[in-house]
Amino acid sequence: MEHRDLATTTGEAVPPRGQFYEVDGRRLWLHRAGEGGPAVVFLPGGSAIGLHHLNVADRTSQFTTSVLYDRGGTGYSDPAPLPRTCAEVATELHDLLRAAQVPGPYVLFAHSLGGLYARRFLQLFPDEVVGVVGMEPLWEMWDTYMPEPHRLAQSDVEQASVPDIPAEMVEFVRDLFDTKLADWPAEVRESLIAWNLSPRSVHVGMVEGSNLRDLATEVLDAGPVPGVPLITFTGLAIEPTMRLLGYSDEFLQQLSDAKRTLFDALAASVTDGEHRVLDNASHSWIHVDELDAVVRGVRDMLEKVRR
Repeated sequence: MEHRDLATTTGEAVPPRGQFYEVDGRRLWLHRAGEGGPAVVFLPGGSAIGLHHLNVADRTSQFTTSVLYDRGGTGYSDPAPLPRTCAEVATELHDLLRAAQVPGPYVLFAHSLGGLYARRFLQLFPDEVVGVVGMEPLWEMWDTYMPEPHRLAQSDVEQASVPDIPAEMVEFVRDLFDTKLADWPAEVRESLIAWNLSPRSVHVGMVEGSNLRDLATEVLDAGPVPGVPLITFTGLAIEPTMRLLGYSDEFLQQLSDAKRTLFDALAASVTDGEHRVLDNASHSWIHVDELDAVVRGVRDMLEKVRR
């Protein structure tokens, strides 16, 4: 099957779910399902889009409102200048939730890069967040625990033009998504493959993540982050692309050990924090490899904050 470039221009592809809302002159994509509150709002990681978390959102919608969205400059949303500050992303999300009439307070579900955006959202709108569920969320103390090749400072490089995607990588991504998302709706699976193989996705991955150290510094300089209840997940399985990129077994073990320590510290940084380790899930696929465990974490968080 031919995989269509999701967003050479925003209007070319029709989202298989959701609708658009205008925020600050930009169309932003959002998919809302379920009823009740607190609403669970999903903040994707770098190079990911809202539909990457559709499986968790669909299950979550059975017991509360779930909200997926694409940040400006990513996925189905209109282009935006990249990279952006955490404050810009957090304020955009806040305005989008208002435009879509999704009332707070919220539980933020943050994956990877989405973690720093969630931390800034907490700082800017502390009365509108009652809990956080994280999937290896980036946080401002990341470099304190990570081995040097995996520190945020490594993102501070000049970004060159978007490279061509090698044929073997194209086939690898297609096979990976076809395997991981085998039981997902076909139109959603194809949409995600189209995004991950599009030049725009490669560009976003390079540029949106090119200022990670600045983002962490922004959160640190803004003062304490409100200590709402937190459940964070770590996946200790090897990321499929890391094997492809040739990381050594020694480094991968060092990385796993560092992740355990880092997310133990993150959970300990709040009064009601918990770190759940999943041996059979990898960073990008925690919510697919261990869907039941992740949904249980979301439900557990809602039980905490509804008491």
